This record gives sequence, C-alpha cells and structure tokens, in this order.
Amino acid sequence: MALKVFNTLSRSKEEFKPIEDKYVTMYVCGPTVYDHPHIGHAKSYVAFDVVVRYLRYLGYIVKYVQNITDVGHLTDNADQGEDKIEKRAASERVDPMQLVETYSRSYFQDMDALNVLRPDISPRASGHVPEQIELVKTLVEKGFAYEADGSVYFDVSRFPSYGKLSGKKVDELEAGARVEVAAEKRHPADFALWKKAQKGHILRWNSPWGWGYPGWHLECSVMSMRYLGDTIDIHGGGLENSFPHHECEIAQSEAATGKPFVKYWLHNNMVTVDGVKMGKSLGNFITLKDAFARRAPLAIRYFVLTSHYRSPLDFSETAIEAAEKGLMRIHAAVASVRKALSATETPAEGSGDAEALARLDEFRARFEEAMDEDFNTPQAVAVLSDMVRWTNSLLADGAPGRKALEKIDECFLRLGGDVLGIITDKLLTDEGSGGALEGSLMELLIELRAKMRSEKNFAGADAVRKGLSAIGVELKDGPEGTTWKRS
Repeated sequence: MALKVFNTLSRSKEEFKPIEDKYVTMYVCGPTVYDHPHIGHAKSYVAFDVVVRYLRYLGYIVKYVQNITDVGHLTDNADQGEDKIEKRAASERVDPMQLVETYSRSYFQDMDALNVLRPDISPRASGHVPEQIELVKTLVEKGFAYEADGSVYFDVSRFPSYGKLSGKKVDELEAGARVEVAAEKRHPADFALWKKAQKGHILRWNSPWGWGYPGWHLECSVMSMRYLGDTIDIHGGGLENSFPHHECEIAQSEAATGKPFVKYWLHNNMVTVDGVKMGKSLGNFITLKDAFARRAPLAIRYFVLTSHYRSPLDFSETAIEAAEKGLMRIHAAVASVRKALSATETPAEGSGDAEALARLDEFRARFEEAMDEDFNTPQAVAVLSDMVRWTNSLLADGAPGRKALEKIDECFLRLGGDVLGIITDKLLTDEGSGGALEGSLMELLIELRAKMRSEKNFAGADAVRKGLSAIGVELKDGPEGTTWKRS
C-alpha cells in the first residue's frame, strides 16, 4: 500500500508523493516559549515526531524544521494585545530573552523525556528579522501590503484565494469578532506583517516603517522558506491554528513567490480534560513536568499514540493508568525475549522458527497498513499489543531458537522503537521503562492500602503512607480515589 495522508487543503486523503523523489521537506509550528510545555504540546509534537519517524522508516530523507517563537505572538493570537513573551517577562521581572532561554530549555527537556527526536533545524523568529523585513518589502512592492501609521498590513482583497485552507470567506469574516479591529486597517480581515512598537516595547527592530516587530504569521513563512524552499511538502500544526495563522502564511508566501506554499497540510486535534477543552482559564491546565512527576514520560507518549492525531485526546487518570499498563506489557515482553536470548540453553534454531518469522512478517505488514492510512497510531499500537500476546504465548510454549528471538527483538525495536518511539534499545535501564515500572508498583501499593482501609486495618494503611512519605512519595485521597506524586 502507498502512504495516504489527510490534506486539510483538499479536505481529503491523498497518496503522498513528495516534490522530489525520496526527499521530504517538513515544517511544524513550534512553541511560543513563555511557559512550560503542557499535555497539548505532547499531543502535537509526539504526533509529528511519529510522522517524521515513519517517513524515515519508509526510506525518505526528511529535512525537518520546527521553529521557536520568541517574539511577535500576541496575547489575542491576532493583531492586537500584548506580546506573550514581553508580558510574561514583565510579570517575572526578567529580560524577555532570559525568559526565552528558560522556557526553550524546558521545552527541549520535556520533548527529550518524551523521546521526541530533535528537529534538524530549530530556528528562532528573533534570529530572522532581516529576512522578515525583506519579505514585507517584497509584498509592499508587489501591491499586496500597505503601510499605516508605522505598521504594515496584508491586503486580503488582493489575494482572491484567501480562505482556501479554512474554508472561510473574506466577506463573511465578522469585524471585531474576537478583538477590536485596528482603525488603520482597510479591511477587518487584513492582518499585520509588521507592527509599530509602542513606547516601552522592548523587543523592537528598526525597519523602513520605523521601529517595530514582526507579525506572528510572517515568522513561519520566512523560516520555512529560508530552510526548505518556496514550496514545501508538509506543514504541520494544531487545528486551532489553521485560521488565521496558517491561512495568513499561505497568503503572504504565495503572494510573494507566485508559487504554491505547501503541498500537504496536516493538522492535529486538541486535548481535553475529562471531556472539557484544556485551558489555563478553566484551571485544568496540566504541564508535562507535573505529569512526569506522577507518570513515566513514555507512558504519556504511549497515551498520545492511542488517539489518532486528527482526533481529540481526552486526558484522565484512568486513561493514563491504562496507557501505563499497556506500555509495561510491551516492555515486559521485550525483556522476556532478551532474557531468553541471554540464556545459555537457548538453541541456535528452533523447530518453529520458520513459522515464527512468517508471523513477524504478518505483524509488520499489518503495522505498515495502519500507518499508511494517515499515520493511524491507535491501530499500529493495537498490532504491537497483538505481537506482545503472540510473543508471550510463543515463549510459554517453549523457547524458540536464537535466530527467531533476534528477529522478534529486532521487530519490536523497529516498529515500537524507530517508528512509535515507545521502546528504546536500552529498555531494561531506560528511565521511561523504569518510570513505567514505578507507576505500576505505585498502583499496586495504592490498591493494597485501599484494601487495608476497607478491612479497617488502618494501622497497616497508615504504615504504607508513612513508608512512601519517607522515600519522597506523597499520597492524596480524594473523591475519585487516591493519587500520588513525588514530594
């Protein structure tokens, strides 16, 4: 089967054919680094990490660019409001670039913990301001943009296909639907390419229109074209950014170059918490560091993969617990295979090796079939779970030969490791594996303590709590049960 991807631009699944045979250019909108990463970031960047991994598994040479937004992203996600970086820096009383360094490191630390591969290039918006000014100048010269009181806006009336990604019509865009429309705009839908820096604005650069800073949309166009060319194969990002962010990227890029900007647009869906959209204002915002304090990072990654990237992902303790147990079963099966491989009595070949190798081919084919259908990771994880059950049965019935065991181990690493990223070659000592074991042991202790309490053995239950407290683990009893965290 050929790989098929759902292209938001065409609203359909298409066979994936890169612009240049065997080479893939891919850009994904990176984080705005003004806070620690949260579960929503895990959903997005694990999903696109698997896209990159699977393309490389198929033999493609992928050049992957993911930016760091460190200027120009306003609090209203539009043309009005405060710069998110400056606002947070002011509240913490630090320099904006100091804030950027802190949260950039935090982002990469959390992504490393999730076993997300580093992008080939991680450009910063602030490092590409000269190129952004040049793009604005080009758009002004071509008549697609206009200057107004030190700011420069893109004139959407000059780009008839504006709205082709989101399906929105310019005439239907309601003025001031989210924020007050800037008075200097010719049309409410016109968007900022360059913003005039008001008095006291720290992040500013000199330009032909005076001191100012780039618009959020402009940055991604410049950085993607700078490193990947005028037309790229894949552009990924959150579904909530399809409009206005990605729509504006298309308009300004294609207006400047006269070429298609992106061939395939891939969008991941949002994260909810117990069925409610995650958000700071709702108080259900969960940082990855808080999640890692209670669950193994690889369990979080496994949890993300149990949902298709285009489907919503509902975060709950029950779902995370199930994911952790599923991950442990996979890790335990690989550990059993390696234990059999290390046993001196294991023969070089077994009588059932030929049949075992044929079954491995079936698992691999099913796995690839799932991934070829728009990166269907839930189905791919299900195939891996079937392989775990088969492996356990095979080992229980009698040790297969060393040759078959090596192929089983290789298949686990190739599918579960290289593609899904939930198995590492250092499985038995890996932090993620150890964390998953820790989580499972904690659940057993919590169940044991609950049983003691139900039997009115309060002394025993209290001893469990005190013992865990002595090693830095805090238990908290609530209406939905007992939870734990490292204190």
